[in-house]
Amino acid sequence: MNSFCLEVSGDFACFTRPEMKVERVSYDVITPSAARAVFEAILWKPAIRWQVRRIEVLKPIRWINLRRNEVAGVVPAGAVKSAMKQGRGNLGLYIEEDRQQRAGLFLRDVCYRLHAEFEMLDNNPANNPVKFAEMFKRRASKGQCFNQPYLGTREFSCDFRLVEADAALVQPLPETRELGWMLYDMDFADIANPMPRFFQAKMQDGVIHVPAWNSEEVRG
Repeated sequence: MNSFCLEVSGDFACFTRPEMKVERVSYDVITPSAARAVFEAILWKPAIRWQVRRIEVLKPIRWINLRRNEVAGVVPAGAVKSAMKQGRGNLGLYIEEDRQQRAGLFLRDVCYRLHAEFEMLDNNPANNPVKFAEMFKRRASKGQCFNQPYLGTREFSCDFRLVEADAALVQPLPETRELGWMLYDMDFADIANPMPRFFQAKMQDGVIHVPAWNSEEVRG
């Protein structure tokens, strides 16, 4: 009852490899953390935690090279807090003074089928899984979300739809390839110093099986 399937698609995607320092270079497919973020955009509650179990690649993996203008800096958090307290402050960024060009290797015309389930994090009787399951199903079927789901970066928004159990499904991409070490998710056990965790990903006939968070396959 806690398992759901979403089909997501978009014109562009960038699931950035953390080993690339300056340039934006995407993984070949969506990462488990990016897939989890799609489910959380539709329904996030402190009482539940989403676990992605399977990723199905529905379209051929295609690439595009782009060079973009980016802003190098951000508005300091201290300036924002000061402006909130005083009611005024300088929160502007001048693009002409802080502009830089960066090249990127992105994915184009992507479509995935994401399978995930949620687990309960507390035993509060008011937080029963049936309530959250119905809530997610209702919101996903209507296209409702707390924030627009995206494919790696917020500029690459995506469409999504809930896949029912009896729906006619497009077959995954008939391709097998080793994807190497892929970012699984961030470990926030130490809030001051979150650490990335990785797993050895493989696409078998268009399907990537995602191990459990606490399995030996996931390393940090």
